[in-house]
Amino acid sequence: MPVSHDLYQDLQCDKDHIQQKRSENPRLNSLLLKYSQLDAEVVDAEKPTSPALSDTALETLKKKRLQVKDEINEHLQK
Repeated sequence: MPVSHDLYQDLQCDKDHIQQKRSENPRLNSLLLKYSQLDAEVVDAEKPTSPALSDTALETLKKKRLQVKDEINEHLQK
């Protein structure tokens, strides 16, 4: 069964730290919302009951999620 990625663990940050940065940075907030949306789409697409996405489409979706995560990480490092 597909599982949502734990962004906090992936970024090795605690939730409070990210929430503080999020409240100070509208772009970071937007990226976090986008990441959540993309992650949900990936999880949904990987479910056996979901209409099949092509391997290319699923890979593209995962790459978008990774790009957003990388940008989130950049904002957290500032």
